Amino acid sequence: MPVIDNAIYRDGIRVATPTSLAETFGTRQEHGGFAWLGMYRPTDAELDMLASEFNLHPLAIEDARKGHQRAKLERYSDTLFVVLRPARYLDDVEQVEFGELHIFVGQDFVITIRRAESPNLAKIRHRLESDSKLLALGPEAVLYAILDEVVDEYLPVDLGLENDLDEIEDQLFSGDAKVTKRIYDLAREVMAYQRATHPLVEMLSMLELGFQKYAVDIELQRYLRDVKDHLLRIVERGDTFRQVLQNALSVHATLVVQHQNDEMKLLTETSLAQSEQTKKISSWAAILFAPALVASIYGMNFAEMPELQWSLGYPFALGLMTIMGGGLYLAFKHRNWL
Repeated sequence: MPVIDNAIYRDGIRVATPTSLAETFGTRQEHGGFAWLGMYRPTDAELDMLASEFNLHPLAIEDARKGHQRAKLERYSDTLFVVLRPARYLDDVEQVEFGELHIFVGQDFVITIRRAESPNLAKIRHRLESDSKLLALGPEAVLYAILDEVVDEYLPVDLGLENDLDEIEDQLFSGDAKVTKRIYDLAREVMAYQRATHPLVEMLSMLELGFQKYAVDIELQRYLRDVKDHLLRIVERGDTFRQVLQNALSVHATLVVQHQNDEMKLLTETSLAQSEQTKKISSWAAILFAPALVASIYGMNFAEMPELQWSLGYPFALGLMTIMGGGLYLAFKHRNWL
């Protein structure tokens, strides 16, 4: 059902609850005061009816029809068109979910078009209906209450993002390979969060500029300035989150390079150690090969060998083995291979 709640208010009191858009159009002039229509994903036909009845600008209706708008405030004659990007933190998946809310504010009407579960407009309506003095200030009071609720709902998002940042800082020094993706994912959420909150500062400043021109009640002015103060703190925290994430990326890159350098150093040390072992093994192999060569030559069983009948042949062979082995040992020792 696109129409969630539909009421006519006069002097801060609900005086009628129309059951259809047509009934609202027919009774709002009769009762005086202002109408507040709360809608959820209205159809194109219903938007056309609203545009015709409340003389809404075609560009604003087109934005409301398409959705996916950035946060903004635009004035068309006596009608304000406001787009808000409320947010809520989902603990189960540790992600920020962004909604979209369109608000038309005229002299005697407020139209809210919600495209997500946030914010809780029923809570806002109940709050205003419980405070007839505030609601009696008219459609601007409804706009204030919505802005106040949207800004208040950013606080749990702040806390959730801050908790994610703390976990990332712990992961940075734990060697977790998944930390890079988590940093980038959180950075993307923080940027979306900034796109939702930053424009609100300019929007509230624009409303302040119109306080005198549109004779906004002094009490309502104070309320809106209070919302702006809260918003500025939220924006500052969002900027801090982004800076911390940039620092985290820099630290992570440094740690990765340091880890790679440590691995290269270890590989180099291992390679050098292996090279030294290879030198020693090769040296001893060469030293042992020399006497083995002599022994293998004189171990051949040929009948005609010059040294076979020589009485000094055996001592000569042993001496040759010793001299060749000793010479190779001294040569390798000189080159620090042994």
